[in-house]
Amino acid sequence: MRVSSPAKTLVPMLIAVVVTWFIYVPIHELLHVAGCVVTGGSVSRLEIAPRYGGTILAEHIPFVMSGGDYAGRLSGFDTKGSDLIYLATDFGPFVLTVLFGVALVKLCKTRRRPVLFGVAMVVGLAPFYNVPGDYFEMGSIITTRAATLLTGSGPDPVFAGIRSDDVFTLLKNIFTVPAELGLNGVSDVLIALLLVTVALVVDVLLVFATYAAGGAVAGLVIRQRPATGRS
Repeated sequence: MRVSSPAKTLVPMLIAVVVTWFIYVPIHELLHVAGCVVTGGSVSRLEIAPRYGGTILAEHIPFVMSGGDYAGRLSGFDTKGSDLIYLATDFGPFVLTVLFGVALVKLCKTRRRPVLFGVAMVVGLAPFYNVPGDYFEMGSIITTRAATLLTGSGPDPVFAGIRSDDVFTLLKNIFTVPAELGLNGVSDVLIALLLVTVALVVDVLLVFATYAAGGAVAGLVIRQRPATGRS
């Protein structure tokens, strides 16, 4: 489709992206909390930057702290040693993507609504821009648990230090402070890098699986327009 006035399309779309982002960030973090608590875990500290409402939320929610190095981060939680609770904690926010986000993306293919597209970019595409964050953490949980089972190492996951919601910081730490991650010697570092690589592959597969699940839901709720061709 051609757009008669790009400015009339881009400006409202960009405004919608910015407004949705500022609303989405605290909701995203609170859904991490919900994923943890609903599945049996507990939460002690959620950091949300002041510009995303951290100051206001901290006044009303005991475990919320205004500040931190990220827009938002669940920095204090207890999974009771359960990887399933850990995965649910990570996945909590992406329920929105599955139930609503992908449907919005698909609606934008047939309807020229810049504001809708702005919202869809934030909510519907959330798994893709969380590849180095939440989805990497899910991939690393699965990968280290699989490595633990394959090596028969017992209940505690091997190389648990690579379980991280920030793959870039993790890689930096592997090379600069490996001992802090429980890595002793070159062999441990090399195995950790191999596991990080596998975790990234699992990470991307989970992203596309989430989007596919959202597509399936969208197919149930979006009515297809009847064909207008003559037989």
